[in-house]
Amino acid sequence: MPPGIDDARVSAWLADNVDGAAPPFSFEAISGGRSNLTYTVTGGDGRRFVVRRPPLDHVLESAHDVAREHRIITALGASPVPMPVALGVCTDVDVNGAPFYVMTHIEGAVLDSQDKAALLPVDRRRPASEHLIDILADLHALDVDAVGLGDLSRRDSYIERQLRRWTRQWERAKTREIPQIDEVAGRLASRVPAQQGVVIAHGDYRFGNCLTDVEAGRIVGVLDWELCTLGDPLADVGYLGVYWSDPGELATRHNDPSGGEGFPPYSDLLERYAARTGRDLAGIGYYVAFASWRLAVISEGVYARFRQGAMGEYGMGPEELDAFKSGAEQLADAALVAARDL
Repeated sequence: MPPGIDDARVSAWLADNVDGAAPPFSFEAISGGRSNLTYTVTGGDGRRFVVRRPPLDHVLESAHDVAREHRIITALGASPVPMPVALGVCTDVDVNGAPFYVMTHIEGAVLDSQDKAALLPVDRRRPASEHLIDILADLHALDVDAVGLGDLSRRDSYIERQLRRWTRQWERAKTREIPQIDEVAGRLASRVPAQQGVVIAHGDYRFGNCLTDVEAGRIVGVLDWELCTLGDPLADVGYLGVYWSDPGELATRHNDPSGGEGFPPYSDLLERYAARTGRDLAGIGYYVAFASWRLAVISEGVYARFRQGAMGEYGMGPEELDAFKSGAEQLADAALVAARDL
């Protein structure tokens, strides 16, 4: 039994609370996640579900709220954004030591590495990339009140709120000083652009947090809504730019498939998004710098939690742990370079 799951109690809860769930259940941890713990659950009849719960320990304040994530998935279920179906949420910590929620299992590939790009045929890479940005435009077109998420957070001053939040998280999570983090925070705070509307901002939008039908070149599910909030749409667009590599360039991030033959340049995605939404992307460089800075803080938090054993047996080996540590530094350096061009 993987850590983080009480077999008997969770099995009983599934049988009592999820329509059609048939015991006995088997649980398998899904590798690759660095935030909430995720498991595939297979019932006695072969039907599969997905369970999400917080890390086992060292959870940062306001992070890993799986009940909130369940609410978002439920609200977006009838939207044009392809989503798993939310099946239930358990907030009784006596069942499993922490809240958890259940959703449907979707077949698809998680394209979260350069190697995974090989799963997507060359002639499907542009269509899949265009669908990725189209879905983001569709998400940002939703009426936050009509879908029931109008009270998810404050609507104004998104960047200012994010700068405050992640500065606090940095102070709580850092394992060493990285002066670039503080310098970039100051530069960003002094140059905050006007917010272009209020949208549902995913917060971690990229190929690696989607399920892709590689044969069709289509996104079939958007996952990992942990960082979702209401805010500035350009934050999601800039975040995608931190991960995206233009064709022929050295990969910007190891956990993104872009950059190889058939993938479009980031500029093409920007043009497509601007055409669909009518938004002005002339200042997108600010949001790329902001996203790189925020991701550096998040990476340090993940590194700190793994050092402290927060993910149980899903820990990292020394080489991977060192890579995550250096990744926070590299992202901070990239954020500083981008911020100096503002």
